[in-house]
Amino acid sequence: MRAVKYKRYTSNHIMSSSYFVGLDIGTTAVRCVVGQLNDQDVAPTVIGTGVAANLGVRKGAVTNVADTVSAIDAAIEQAERMSGYEVGAATVNINGSHIVGMNSKGVIAISSNTREISPDDIARVEEAATVVQLPANREIIQVFARDYRLDGQDRIRDPVGMTGVRLEVDAHVVTAATPSLRNLEKAMDQAGTSVHYRLLAGLAAAEAVISREQRENGVVLVDYGASTTNIAVFEEGEVQHVAVIPVGSHNLTNDLAIGLRTELDVAEAVKLAHAGPGSHGQSRSVSVTLGEDSFTFKRSDIDHIVRSRLDETFELVDQELDKINRAGKLPGGAVLVGGGAKLDGLAEYAKDFLKLPARVAKPHGFAGLVDTIDSPEFATTIGLMLYDMHASGMDTGARAGTRLKSAASTVGLWLKRLKP
Repeated sequence: MRAVKYKRYTSNHIMSSSYFVGLDIGTTAVRCVVGQLNDQDVAPTVIGTGVAANLGVRKGAVTNVADTVSAIDAAIEQAERMSGYEVGAATVNINGSHIVGMNSKGVIAISSNTREISPDDIARVEEAATVVQLPANREIIQVFARDYRLDGQDRIRDPVGMTGVRLEVDAHVVTAATPSLRNLEKAMDQAGTSVHYRLLAGLAAAEAVISREQRENGVVLVDYGASTTNIAVFEEGEVQHVAVIPVGSHNLTNDLAIGLRTELDVAEAVKLAHAGPGSHGQSRSVSVTLGEDSFTFKRSDIDHIVRSRLDETFELVDQELDKINRAGKLPGGAVLVGGGAKLDGLAEYAKDFLKLPARVAKPHGFAGLVDTIDSPEFATTIGLMLYDMHASGMDTGARAGTRLKSAASTVGLWLKRLKP
């Protein structure tokens, strides 16, 4: 537990504002962001951030509760000290290769006298889509309605108010391993922080960096993290597909350590300074210095190792797109976030490999501590903070900027389908 708790400020200015917390429990680090929204604000102000090394998570899933609790405590305490706000609850991410998405259909009969579709009918048909056989150790965490069908008329975005007899939904159902969820809950409970909502890491990151136009036209979010790569595909404003690949930038570090026959910390230094796909064609050798020791390696060796690993990773990404017949067919392109996205030239590499427009994205449109979140690593944490804002019931529509209005139009729809 955190040794010191900071009381909330009680000035009139602070009392007229609300606070929102995003907590990203990652494989290598826990990141916490505290956001504040005042009556006069057009965008949330980031007033506190915290980052702590995490040794209790492997491949996105909690494997050591005590170490994870320690990292959560440290990250939240940093954010509390910076913001002056006592963090009692947060919206947290779910990650790991145990997360699986599947397509499902739901069908109901409209029983009202008028045969008019009501919001209750929408809830019933989406509930019907969740009636699937699952192992005892798995549970449904999110349901996304991709489109509806009413009496044979398909591709209906919102059937509320329409009249019909038979309503169907084509949904994407996301499941996760129950033990992994319980371990995450246990870590949060021992850290003394309650959970507002649990959200897939890729979907949270998408909220921070993907526009409404991209969601409508078709886009894939690629969160290239330390040990997992989260994929989320959007089209016509809805989630079409999610997947978690158990490969990340740490695999590249391991490859460099083996291929260059060097220590892991040296390999990490090489990766951060010289290993991007955009670094090839420079000097024939590269050098890194750790402490009093210097190490020199052939550029050609580094390039070969990097290309081999990235080819394998993005081949897996392309296979996920091919599953839904969207490989090379998303006008909004690929948006890259996560710590691995900082590799030099990764956007150009993804553009060539995936045959899509590609860019590395950072959170933007915020006030306050913008320098601390100006990195693709903070996309998930900022997205979680945005979800926390909408989950609180804040009426941001009248005072939010254009980007937040876009967020409200999508997050509001998703929140009703989330299981807290």
